[in-house]
Amino acid sequence: MSNKNFEEYNIKVTDAMQLRYKSIIEDLGENTERDGLLKTPERAAKAMQFLTQGYEQDAAEILKSAMFKESYNEMVIVKDIELYSLCEHHILPFFGKAHIAYIPNGQIVGLSKIPRIVDVFSRRLQVQERLTEQILNCINETLKPEGVAVVIEASHMCMMMRGVQKQNSTTTTSGFRGAFKNIETRTEFLKLISANLS
Repeated sequence: MSNKNFEEYNIKVTDAMQLRYKSIIEDLGENTERDGLLKTPERAAKAMQFLTQGYEQDAAEILKSAMFKESYNEMVIVKDIELYSLCEHHILPFFGKAHIAYIPNGQIVGLSKIPRIVDVFSRRLQVQERLTEQILNCINETLKPEGVAVVIEASHMCMMMRGVQKQNSTTTTSGFRGAFKNIETRTEFLKLISANLS
């Protein structure tokens, strides 16, 4: 989904959220009547709705909309998929890349749908571990391939801006189903994406 138009935002939700944002900004000691902050509560309310739009989307239906019968049965990899999400513990961003592979079992999926489902699950309050598993399970249960592999490498602002304040740390999570449980298949996948991992 592209950027929402104003008319697509839930007016009731926007109104309620902007009152809460205004209160939070005031609690921080700021003056919400000054020029720079006059529209900030409304902007923040709309931004939060955009950043969590995944709750309103069905990843499985997105995959089903572009599944095609095909005899190809070798590994398909879509790598360097940009992702942006919000850590559910501090509501701070984490961002990075996902690398996804599957081995078809009579059906392939339109390649653009794989990044789309990454977006669906990313646009929710998340932890990286659950995000990895949700993407993995959605592809596995919907496409029913011979195997699925997901690797996500991300930087977390909750570690960089606050807390331990480690600027160069990254977190890598992975998940494998079916044929990717086989060490040779998994090694081939990891080798093919290894140039992308730091």
